[in-house]
Amino acid sequence: MKVLIASDTYYPHVNGASYFTQRLAASLVARGHEVAVLSPSQTTGNETHVRHGVTLYGVRSFPIVFVPKFRFVLPWIINRRIAKVIQEFKPDIVHIQMHFFVSRQTLKAAQRQHVPVVATNHFMPENLSHYLPVPQFVRDTINALAWKDAVRVLNKTYGVSSPTKTANTFIEPWIGRTLPAISNGIDLALFNPNNDPAPARERYNLPNKPTLLFVGRLDKEKNVDIVLRAVAIALGRSPTGETRKEVDIHFIVAGHGAEDTNLKKLAQKLGVAEHVTFTGFVPDELLPSLYAAADCFVNAGTAELQCIVAMEAMATGLPILGADAVALPELIHHGKNGFLFEPGNAEELASRIVDMFSDGAKRANMAEHSLEIISHHDINKTLEAFEEFYREALFAHKNNTYA
Repeated sequence: MKVLIASDTYYPHVNGASYFTQRLAASLVARGHEVAVLSPSQTTGNETHVRHGVTLYGVRSFPIVFVPKFRFVLPWIINRRIAKVIQEFKPDIVHIQMHFFVSRQTLKAAQRQHVPVVATNHFMPENLSHYLPVPQFVRDTINALAWKDAVRVLNKTYGVSSPTKTANTFIEPWIGRTLPAISNGIDLALFNPNNDPAPARERYNLPNKPTLLFVGRLDKEKNVDIVLRAVAIALGRSPTGETRKEVDIHFIVAGHGAEDTNLKKLAQKLGVAEHVTFTGFVPDELLPSLYAAADCFVNAGTAELQCIVAMEAMATGLPILGADAVALPELIHHGKNGFLFEPGNAEELASRIVDMFSDGAKRANMAEHSLEIISHHDINKTLEAFEEFYREALFAHKNNTYA
């Protein structure tokens, strides 16, 4: 099958939608499909190159000054390039990853050339609007308009999926039908409990002590500051002076983003800088080793429609601490493979950290549960689901019916 994927974020962008799209494309190639990707270029010109067996067609884009490494496109400039790619690549099906300019212009061009299109929704406007310094009723209006715009695009496809049942609950009321939940999937051969922690320990000079790990963008919605405050409390540096059982742990913060400097300053202010390693961006080839070097994973984010990094940690055999928000509870079964905590509650998270690191047998038992839960998210199951998704769209297109 020839599959053309369109996404407004792709390599080298660092975010969940980008990583999902990269892995989907490369995995489809590994299963014998011919795959190409349309996404913003890294220059103001059109680009074409091959990465991991996937042909990348970059459309002319421009830098976003206040968002480093991200770029935007002007729809009237990219139309000709997109139409030409579809005409020359001749895909059997087009898979758009969102409803923004590259994806929606690809949808229009594919329809003009009578190529069926499906979509995966990674969008939730509430994740962005809460940053706006406006009253809640204004945010609600903005959210409603954003959803209407998204649905106007997505409803023109032959099928829409989301990565989780939770993600579907946000869009189904707007789109008016039940949608399939197709997991982002995880490569259980790449991320597994047998990976060697030595390369990561050596690269980042990690101490030989129990380790808590975060991997992801260092942006506000990830709430890494909450984790730092919780770590400080768990280490006995409670701002209230409360006496609590202490644990001696190390915290690894892996990633980069707008909050990088602020988080380092906070670690100094809290007096825990010597207990924290900021790795910066971690290359893909070192990630399996980094997970293997940890004893527990944490995600305090409140905008996760699934959370690929939590899945990678679970596949490595780690128990998980996570905010009781959005889709994280689908992965974290409270008391089974980890603990959920109230979003933003550093005190509760600190208690969970102490519980987790005070009982090695409990951690080991939770690790086993992580492996059992993540086995249902094997990337091969995800790929089979998407192949069936594509076949259904091709059948509907042939018979002129919609999902």
